[in-house]
Amino acid sequence: MEAVCVSAWRGKDKSQELERLATLAGEASAEAASSSAQLATSVPPAPPDLTAGAFFDVDNTMMMGASIFYFARGLAARKFFTSADLAGFVWDQVKFRIGGRENKADIKTHRERALSFVAGRTVEELTTMSEEIYDELMADKIWSGTRALAQMHLDAGQRVWLVTATPIELAAIISRRLGLTGALGTVAETKDGVYTGRLVGDMLHGRAKAHAVRALASREGLNLKRCTAYSDSQNDVPMLSVVGTAVAVNPDSGLRDVARARGWEIRDFRTGRKAARIGVPSVIGAGAVAGAVAAGMAYRRR
Repeated sequence: MEAVCVSAWRGKDKSQELERLATLAGEASAEAASSSAQLATSVPPAPPDLTAGAFFDVDNTMMMGASIFYFARGLAARKFFTSADLAGFVWDQVKFRIGGRENKADIKTHRERALSFVAGRTVEELTTMSEEIYDELMADKIWSGTRALAQMHLDAGQRVWLVTATPIELAAIISRRLGLTGALGTVAETKDGVYTGRLVGDMLHGRAKAHAVRALASREGLNLKRCTAYSDSQNDVPMLSVVGTAVAVNPDSGLRDVARARGWEIRDFRTGRKAARIGVPSVIGAGAVAGAVAAGMAYRRR
């Protein structure tokens, strides 16, 4: 009986620690978003609606595939890491798209890999490379339908933010290129402009996104009941649940079920639904798959 009680207590402690990290990640992301909002590009053509806004997930919602994968491809081309590292990352992405759910162990592995690659690098260096990688690999991957939804909010005088587990520096660039207000993303710790290899809290994922949206709403004076959130993933149900209007965009099967049960609107901009469910082409494209196979072969030879 004593062992059962100790186990339950440890489980409670772990849950509380995860919640603390999620809250810290959300607050750090909101602070970064507030300080870097693109005021010049976010001035709306209509009279400003200061208490309403919109929040868009990035991967498979605003952009075809995973932004962090394109980012990894760009870093690999710049010799940040090996083709074998990229092959492992691709395999994790394929497992995610086929299975439809993210694995916590994989997420932790992605985080540790990413941090090891950027530790010791400067923010300026990574920001410059992020600009280049967006132009090379991401600019033509934006869903026109989702982009139109974001523009609809801007035209109504509302502010629009991206909300993503992608590093805040890359998320801010995507937001700026799309003419949005700003972005909430994962915040990596820096010291004197250099990455330490640690995160502030945790990745902006799952519950952390909901915390970030709440924190930003508090800072910006938004009424969440008048706000709208868009996502493709069941993992973002916490974020979708904190706003007045939730929209499932290109939803996975889990989110589609939740959306139907709760009466949320569903928008699907994909073609070839069967291929989308299988997942590989929708995430990395045929060329990238070929590259992944080649990288995998190189890994096997090594």
